[in-house]
Amino acid sequence: MNHREILIGTEKLCKSFSQGKNQEHILKNLDVLIYKNDFTVIMGVSGSGKTTLLYMLSGMDKPSLGKVTFNEEDIAQYNQNKLALFRRNNCGFVFQQINLIDSMSVMDNVVACGLLKENDKRKVLRRSREILTSVGITSQNWSKFPIQLSGGEAQRVGVARAAINNPEIIFADEPTGALNSKSGKAVLDLLSAIHINGQSIIMVTHDIHAALRGNRVIYLKDGLICGECSLGLYNPGDMERKGKLESFLTDMGW
Repeated sequence: MNHREILIGTEKLCKSFSQGKNQEHILKNLDVLIYKNDFTVIMGVSGSGKTTLLYMLSGMDKPSLGKVTFNEEDIAQYNQNKLALFRRNNCGFVFQQINLIDSMSVMDNVVACGLLKENDKRKVLRRSREILTSVGITSQNWSKFPIQLSGGEAQRVGVARAAINNPEIIFADEPTGALNSKSGKAVLDLLSAIHINGQSIIMVTHDIHAALRGNRVIYLKDGLICGECSLGLYNPGDMERKGKLESFLTDMGW
């Protein structure tokens, strides 16, 4: 029996879009549980509903039907103001398109996010310095603008920004999709370290190397969950881990 604490749950979750007179059903009566302190990976071919599900779970979009509960509260019933407050207080986001504010320095990008939740600027500055240092962005880069950073550096700033408010969960949508392998590995190492320290993470990816960082992989197909694979805590020396995931994905029709 599973005694882990449930963080997010869905019940008969549906999402549809109108295309002329037709309805396109992206998610179909989907039931899923997300547990606290897990690194959950969502995989599936293009169009399977991965990003749509991520947006539903994070409150960035509302379902057409069904429930999304966060700590047992149905966030699908929140109005837009309450959803914005929910995301600010509970969620961090890392996207493929990093979306740093180009007109603001690295430090100001992180501080601005921190000030959304904490009014004491001195505390936010101290936390921002600590977290930028922890993700490998040294002080000589703090006054730079995003355009002056490499893609990998900018994404590490994105991770720092996502984590500045100690969110209950970080949502990552293809966080390494626009990076080369070296930069991508550095970002994944950061996410793994954050997870080991107790952070809950949900990540959408099409990359097997990224998926290996999760302890749980959920596979979507045509808006339905077809199966899941338990990998355990990430260990870079685990030679059987990749084979287990590849076998699972083959069974899913990857």
